[in-house]
Amino acid sequence: MHENLLAALRTVNDPELHRDLVSLGMIERAELVGGTAEIKVNLTTPACPLKATIEADVTRAAMLVGGVDSVRVEFGAQVRTQATPPLPGVKNVIVVGSGKGGVGKSSVASNLACALARMGASVGLLDADVYGPSIAHMMGQGSARITANAEKKMQPIEAHGVRFLSMGNLMPAGQALVWRGPMLHSAIQQFLKDAAWGTLDYLIVDLPPGTGDVQLSLTQTVQLTGAVIVTTPQDVALLDASRAIDMFRKANVPILGIVENMSYFVAPDTGHSYDIFGRGGAKKLAQSFGGLPVLGEVPLDTEVRQDSDAGRPAVLAHPDSPAALSLSQIARNLAGRISVQTFQGSLEPLPMA
Repeated sequence: MHENLLAALRTVNDPELHRDLVSLGMIERAELVGGTAEIKVNLTTPACPLKATIEADVTRAAMLVGGVDSVRVEFGAQVRTQATPPLPGVKNVIVVGSGKGGVGKSSVASNLACALARMGASVGLLDADVYGPSIAHMMGQGSARITANAEKKMQPIEAHGVRFLSMGNLMPAGQALVWRGPMLHSAIQQFLKDAAWGTLDYLIVDLPPGTGDVQLSLTQTVQLTGAVIVTTPQDVALLDASRAIDMFRKANVPILGIVENMSYFVAPDTGHSYDIFGRGGAKKLAQSFGGLPVLGEVPLDTEVRQDSDAGRPAVLAHPDSPAALSLSQIARNLAGRISVQTFQGSLEPLPMA
């Protein structure tokens, strides 16, 4: 019966990888207990965006096997990595950049990290905005200080299930950092290689604005899984976002997708939607680069700002709000894109909403 179930499951393809679950090694168990087919599927990420589709397809295929009266599908997850992980114990390093400040890049980065952790992934968050660190405050740990472990490695601070490092936890609040490029490079090296990150599925890196020393240091220090570009819809933001995309392309860093932040505003009293900064800029930007994926649009929401100020990202503080739901779906889309890249070595266009 085990072989009959496996034969049926060979007809079920992963919707993103377009290969059957058996050949992908995603079927951990397939047994008939009484009249129930008990099947365990190991997903390529706990944040799988098409989990419900896989469950329905597995159930449908197993029900066609003789002797099966019902199906119980259990899910596990194992995030895969390239043959050589970017850092010891770290399977994927994803940078979040924008090309300019003021577009909510750090808010998106912290919410993505918390959303992935909430879905069951092991996640780290590195604040590489050395001159203007904000992650410590957004994670509710502005007064915490980074310590060293027994091996004299920096010990990341943990909050909301995410391990993070930020210059904001090494310096007094409000103190300016006056460093030249070589010192920035040294700091990034230490944050990456002299920190006890442990085992991580994803390390999210919040970049500073622009296309300068920190970005170059990262691309030279570690093999990046890819970049997420955050922009707002208006042309002035898109111009700088296009420069960021161009920089990553020149450095051979895959673009995992674009996030349109502050995409629209829904008035709480009337329910009317207003395109305060315009709308659809990310799609226009994606098309100008030959069809890059748009991971999602995040509405302008006062709760996102209030939650960031309170040190509890919106995906945790108000998980059912429109902005949080959008950010959570973006996290799923991102995890799915990374899985596709890991298995196929390249990315297909993501359908635009």
